[in-house]
Amino acid sequence: MRLLHTSDWHLGRSFHRVGMLGAQAEFIGHLVETVREHAVDAVVVSGDVYDRAVPPLAAVELFDDALHRLAGLGVPTVMISGNHDSARRLGVGAGLIGRAGIHLRTDPSASGTPVMLSDIHGEVAFYGLPYLEPALVKDGFGLDKAGHETVLAAAMDRVRADLAARPPGTRSVVLAHAFVTGGAPSDSERDITVGGVAAVPAGVFDGVDYVALGHLHGCQTLTGRVRYSGSPLPYSFSEADHRKSMWIVDLAADGGVTAERVDCPVPRALARIRGTLEELLADPGLEPHREAWVEATLTDPVRPADPMARLGERFPHTLSLVFEPDRAPDDPKVSYARRLAGRDDQQIAEDFVAHVRGTGPDERERAVLRDAVDAVRADQAVREVAR
Repeated sequence: MRLLHTSDWHLGRSFHRVGMLGAQAEFIGHLVETVREHAVDAVVVSGDVYDRAVPPLAAVELFDDALHRLAGLGVPTVMISGNHDSARRLGVGAGLIGRAGIHLRTDPSASGTPVMLSDIHGEVAFYGLPYLEPALVKDGFGLDKAGHETVLAAAMDRVRADLAARPPGTRSVVLAHAFVTGGAPSDSERDITVGGVAAVPAGVFDGVDYVALGHLHGCQTLTGRVRYSGSPLPYSFSEADHRKSMWIVDLAADGGVTAERVDCPVPRALARIRGTLEELLADPGLEPHREAWVEATLTDPVRPADPMARLGERFPHTLSLVFEPDRAPDDPKVSYARRLAGRDDQQIAEDFVAHVRGTGPDERERAVLRDAVDAVRADQAVREVAR
């Protein structure tokens, strides 16, 4: 069986205030053409179909167009909700849509109930594990403590139990939306850290033939059977070096996996350039970036006059301007944003305690801060679901 693995469409998202709907529509056309040209048997979409819980109408219309075009090909599609999606909204009409061969899996309690598809070698069970917000799903799984690894392990226990009850030789595919150990994140993914731990080990998914992951925006292989497709379009300058693509996965009769990448159309190249304003305006080596979307980091000791306008004369698609004078990290003039770069909410809160009290929190206080951060995140998730 030949699968097309994609994820993280983020329909409705912009790129530094540049609308991406046209590029997203071009991607949908490319996806449909890839399904046709490569004789794909099933499409799997591993979450973050939309960029937010209540997407704009234009994004919903594009999604509707994608469903109609995929259904028109007669190729089954399995989709799960991601942490950016409203699972309840995305799942509306799932039963009716399923009759057209588009299978939406947004209910965590149905993790162990697969979509069954067949080829000449027999049946393949597709298990959809939507994004599992630990605080919201732990009770449904009968768990005392909430954590990403714990809830994913509970969902996979249901998968393995169902698979064990099926005829020998039944092949299996799991769709999941999670941060798995070994994956490389970018700046455009929403933080899903719970209890100070975001990543789960790939071993959680042992026992199935292929795991189609979503959430991280870089296409990557964790093991021969566990892969991220990445987002089809760039959504931050941290993705400047990404090769945007999808996976075509061939699932053999014995469950063996082979995969190849299919590149996605990119609307415009990304470039990150750094130096003083005069260096950036004069360096001939930067000429290839003239038509790229540009993030310029200025290292001038004093902020120059009209930097964006002057950069725009050479790089008309400059979208982001960062001012970082070359200074030592402990220089008091280093910007607050630069000091916080790479630090999560828990670390920032602990640093604040150390700043006002003169000493950092002890283990008990760290636990209190961690519980508070997790409670806020869970409350935000509940509010999104209720919207």
